[in-house]
Amino acid sequence: MVDGLVFKSEDLASATESASLTRGLGRSYGDSSLPAGAETPVADATAADRLLDFDPDSGVLRAEAGASLFDLNRIFLHRGWFVPVSPGTQFVTLGGMAASDVHGKNHHVDGCFGEHVRGLKIRVADGRIVECSDSSELELFRATIGGMGLTGHILEVEFTMRRIASPWIWGESERIKNLDLMVSGLKEAARDWPMTVGWVDCLARGDHLGRGILMKGRWARPEEAPTKPPSRKGRIRVPFEFPAVALCKPSMKAFNLAYYWKHFQHVRRGILHPDAFFYPLDALDDWNLIYGRRGFTQYQCVLPHADDNGPARRFLELFVSAGGMGFLCVIKDCGAEGKGVLSFPRSGMSIAMDFPIHPSKTQIIVDRLNELVIAEGGRIYLTKDTFTRAEHFRAMEPRLEKFTAVRRKWDPELRIRSAQSVRLLGDRA
Repeated sequence: MVDGLVFKSEDLASATESASLTRGLGRSYGDSSLPAGAETPVADATAADRLLDFDPDSGVLRAEAGASLFDLNRIFLHRGWFVPVSPGTQFVTLGGMAASDVHGKNHHVDGCFGEHVRGLKIRVADGRIVECSDSSELELFRATIGGMGLTGHILEVEFTMRRIASPWIWGESERIKNLDLMVSGLKEAARDWPMTVGWVDCLARGDHLGRGILMKGRWARPEEAPTKPPSRKGRIRVPFEFPAVALCKPSMKAFNLAYYWKHFQHVRRGILHPDAFFYPLDALDDWNLIYGRRGFTQYQCVLPHADDNGPARRFLELFVSAGGMGFLCVIKDCGAEGKGVLSFPRSGMSIAMDFPIHPSKTQIIVDRLNELVIAEGGRIYLTKDTFTRAEHFRAMEPRLEKFTAVRRKWDPELRIRSAQSVRLLGDRA
């Protein structure tokens, strides 16, 4: 029990009886939470947000799939608990976190969210409600973690929260001159820091390719932290849709240069608000309007480690040479592959970049990036994907056959489907 917040609702179970997909807060960058076609109903999970049970001794929490990370942080952070793995936004639901098997800055230490999930309640395609875990319906459980909602409607999630020393972050950030130093810095930091990430200027060239800011963090010890818990940070709303001219290459280069040199000290250390460390973009409401009427896409891949850092270098060089323009590029050191059949991370370097959509260029850029990722033995993150072709996805994903077999076992008619599964897996619209 958490201050009496123990409720149970069957609303989502009822709503999924005739739905082809369940949707959370709709923050996926791609089309994974969009309906397969105009006549295919989608259930909204956000009203089913109750906390069902919490054990303060073990940290095990069970909640409805529509519970948001924002609410969990609001309830638990100042009580000394945090989710074991957090993505880069807190405006996601537990169901979405399980379906995407989200990862965070601590993947090299703690893996994906699915590694901490103990059980799921799912409505499968024939209408049955099934409890699955590592000890019950194992194949369904592991196909659902990272399965993009295609194996069943996630109704409830049970996982283990993490006890933290304080609700503040002790952080260190360092200005890095190039990609080689960034990758080596991430690998070195992984030995001592539980949370690491790098921001990269993806438009820099030559000796400056891959320059950026390396950020490291851990939960602050009580003697380091302020005595008061973090206050809720205010958010700024982007007031209007930016014109296309604001997204030209000179403006993006200027932004990246200014962001790099804003870190005028070579190294900074100190206490950070958890929102600033985990969720910097959450400070801006409607930040997508910055990309104008055409919008943007994010491309995220993981490339296997190499002694010469060649895969990451070839990726950035290809992006720039193909005409890509990115405001935001993030690089992370990933640990071992998770237990989810289609979970995204594997041992290697993850690169994620936002770039504006251009009607005649974007598909070409994504095609070329995918061809490189296939050649390097990497893979893409389905939660971020909008443009990958089915043949490219099949070429980079040898686990797809196993996932498809489990999916068809539980859903022979493929009733549960999305716009993404139509595009990548050939499902009917």
